[in-house]
Amino acid sequence: MHPDSVSARLFGFHRRLFGLFLIGSLFGASADRLAAADSKGQTLVYLGTYTGPKSKGIYLCRLDNATGALSGLELAAETENPSFLAIHPGGRFLYAVNETGSGPNRAGYVAAFALDSAGGKLTAINKQPSGGGGPCHLVVDKAGQHVLLANYGGGSVAAFPIDKAGKLGESTAFIQHTGSSVDPQRQEGPHAHSINLDAANRFAVAADLGLDKVLVYRFVTEKGTLAPNDPPSASVKPGAGPRHFAFHPKGRHAYVINEMQSTVTAFQYDAAKGVLSEVQTLSTLPADFKGDNSTAEVQAHPSGKFLYGSNRGHNSIAVFAIDPGTGRLTYVENKSTEGRTPRNFGIDPSGRYLLAANQQSDSVVVFRIDPATGRLSSTGKQLEVPSPVCVKFLAVK
Repeated sequence: MHPDSVSARLFGFHRRLFGLFLIGSLFGASADRLAAADSKGQTLVYLGTYTGPKSKGIYLCRLDNATGALSGLELAAETENPSFLAIHPGGRFLYAVNETGSGPNRAGYVAAFALDSAGGKLTAINKQPSGGGGPCHLVVDKAGQHVLLANYGGGSVAAFPIDKAGKLGESTAFIQHTGSSVDPQRQEGPHAHSINLDAANRFAVAADLGLDKVLVYRFVTEKGTLAPNDPPSASVKPGAGPRHFAFHPKGRHAYVINEMQSTVTAFQYDAAKGVLSEVQTLSTLPADFKGDNSTAEVQAHPSGKFLYGSNRGHNSIAVFAIDPGTGRLTYVENKSTEGRTPRNFGIDPSGRYLLAANQQSDSVVVFRIDPATGRLSSTGKQLEVPSPVCVKFLAVK
């Protein structure tokens, strides 16, 4: 072959290679820019409160996804004691318990709101009696067809249908818990403290502080019915006082935080049968802490690598690493919430930040989550919020 032909072919090959490199570089740069743009967006944050001299209802702010800063506080809707919130999976509606005893037979209420995702404001739709006193927790099912709630004072759980306009109908299910446990002051009767649904929308799990049980119900989405599973519950240690519950993102494990003994219990979860089997129970407190404490919230990180629980008294978030195979927990740290009585906290959808709601110091404090270790570090960002008790997120599209 003539040397000039070889040179020409080599030149053409190098030119094509350079072109591919340039396209790849541009694509990579574009991908980086898109990722950066995404991280610079905002997430709506809804805050449930206890109303009184300072608070009027549900509040709203915006989380800067890049810096963790919170925007100025806005009143999203006036409503009484909206102590726990749930956002419809379609993002168009928000539901709140009204933790009162002012309804029929001293029941509280569950309230429905239309949600303007552009501005974040809420518009009242309607409300229904909760069926029992002191409703304290609720969830919207995965299909967006029903609200399920727990009545702490009444010791019961219930389900309410949602129509296409977000309006709540009369309850389709109501179950009154019965029994007691070992503490005559706190466990003289049932106190349902939370209700959650598994990933398949087939089983509802209710932690009852008064019974020291985590009850499991078969849930029929189309009808909104609840029926006891077989077996009907899993027990925790006497006097533990199970409060809030969290499924692992992969669905094979679950966790309940026990308010009265300041512990967290890990379970294996048989999703086909709705059966919980205890694996381990650990303290949420450092070994050298001797003061009074009670726990409140528990949540798994979206990655499934970490579990977080709040301590009221020690005023900290307990951090645990999760074994991906067994679901067992390993203690990582306790991080001060920089305030008093962290009733609740929320992990933003990206998994970058944890927002701690300090009820007694009227503050929401932002922490950054280390993706490798799960440890929390202070961002220096916080917002004054009156009596915050619930944190929920809605990504802005």
